[in-house]
Parts: sequence; C-alpha cells; structure tokens
Amino acid sequence: MEAFFDLLASYSSDEVILRRILVALSAATIFVLGLGLTALLMNLVNPVRRRMGLVGETPQVKGRLLVRVATALGPVATYLLPRQEAERKKMTLQLFRAGFRSPQAQPAFYAIKSLLIVVLPLAVLLATRFFPGIETRSALTYAMFAAGCGLIVPNIVLKKLVARRSNELRRAFPDALDLLVVCVEAGLGLAAAIQRVADELAVSHPELAFELSTVNAEIRAGTAREKALRNLADRTGLADIRGLVGLLVQTMRFGTSISDALRVYSEEFRDIRMQRAEEQAAKMGTKLIFPLIFCMFPVFFIVAIGPAVLNIAKWASGG
Repeated sequence: MEAFFDLLASYSSDEVILRRILVALSAATIFVLGLGLTALLMNLVNPVRRRMGLVGETPQVKGRLLVRVATALGPVATYLLPRQEAERKKMTLQLFRAGFRSPQAQPAFYAIKSLLIVVLPLAVLLATRFFPGIETRSALTYAMFAAGCGLIVPNIVLKKLVARRSNELRRAFPDALDLLVVCVEAGLGLAAAIQRVADELAVSHPELAFELSTVNAEIRAGTAREKALRNLADRTGLADIRGLVGLLVQTMRFGTSISDALRVYSEEFRDIRMQRAEEQAAKMGTKLIFPLIFCMFPVFFIVAIGPAVLNIAKWASGG
C-alpha cells in the first residue's frame, strides 16, 4: 500500500486527496468485480441459456462442465476470446489435438486462464499479509510473477495433453494400419474398411477409433473423402497419419490400387519403426552416462575405497 501512496504522491502532495483517490479506485474495482460476478451468476442460472448450451452437446463430448462454464460466460466471452480468427482456429486445433472436442472448450480455456491471472496475484497478496517481513515492492513482484504463471501454465498444460494424446495415437497407428491393410485386401471399400478398423479399435485404442469414426461420419455426411482424410491429419497432427493420408489421396486421385499402396506403405512403415527403435537403442549409452557418473560411481567408490581410506586415516592418527 505504501508503494501506491508513493506513486500517487509524485502527482500530488495533498494526502487527503490521495486517500480519496485510492478509496475511489478501490470502490470502482470492487464494483466492477461484483458486477462481473453477478453477470456470470445470472447467466449460469438462466434456464434459457443453459438449455441453448446443452443443445450443441453430443454423446461423445465428455462432461457438462465446459457447457456450464461457456454458458455462464455468455456476454463476456467476446472479451476473453482472441480477436484474430487465425488465432482462434489455431487454439481450436490445439484443443482438438488435446482431446477437447466441445465447441465450448475454447471459451472455457480462456476463462480458466483469465481467472488464474486474477486469482493467483490476489492469493499472493493475501498470503503476504501473514509474512510481515515481506516488503510491498517484493509482494508486488511476487504478484506479477503469479500473474505470469497464470498466463503461461494453461498453455504448458495444454501442450502436455497434446503430447500425451499424440503418443497414444502414435502407439495405436501400427495396429490400425495393419487392420486397414487386411480389410482392404479382403474386399472392403475405403469407408467400410475405416469403419471396421474403428470398431475393432474401440476398446484397445479409443482415441484413434473415435478419429476414424469421425472420418467415416464426415464421408457419410457428404464431405469429399480427400477433405475428410485431410481433416484427420490436421486433427491428429502426426506425421505418420499425414503420410498415410497423402498416400490415400494420391491413390484415389490417380485411380491406382489402394490395397497395393497400403501394403507398400505398411512395409515401409515397419522399416521406419525399426529405424526409430535402433536410434533409441543407440542413444541409450549416452543417456546412461549421467546416471552412472552422478549416482552409481560415487557409491561404488565409497564401497570400494572407503574402508581403505578409513584404515589409512586410522594409521595416520596413530590409532
């Protein structure tokens, strides 16, 4: 609080006026905060907005919390979301890759980020009251650092979720590719083969099964097969799936055999997997250097040389 007084004192020397200005700013802040919370609560309990938010929910979308949060945001969502359309599309794609397919995921994400930016500094400022030794300038610095954490941490968590889901899809892709080759060679069409693979992987690899089912649903809805397959590559973001999609698109465009193309790609993909495994095995020796040096070698030297060092010290002391 003293820092604010010093800042205001640089503009005016009357302490009474400074205190009135500070009281007015505090009252305006509390009023705006209360107004915003009132608007959120009114939107949350509004049955019309709640029903409208539930209309777009599908059985595949997990949880109603995102719907309730987005419905509660209502009018303030315009101020939370990015203004640029490209930034919105980029964030929507990131949320899709993380597994959040609901239309309300993006408003909820930015709402959580905005809430953290406000709540974390306030929590830090309240916590500093229990530590009188902390100066006001240091408390403000900690509050700014907490606000920065509230701005960055949601993006870091989102990237971790994207990476985890990408690893799950990458582990499931070899099985899906082998099943797709078998189904196509058995005489099924591409759409029927994709649906059959999705049905077979529904238990073992539900994420990839849902993506394949989405491709088949888009094809049935009238979307061109090339567009549906490219949407699959964009939603997953995997280079392996992007290569398969490019192969299928070229095969359908030039009218060549899909089964032959899939068989060749499957063989090449096995070679790529073997090369990746060999690469990881070659890196193992380098990765083991640091645990050996900092963990195992000191213990080994203590056990092997420790008794001799103790005997030498005992002999040197004349014991």
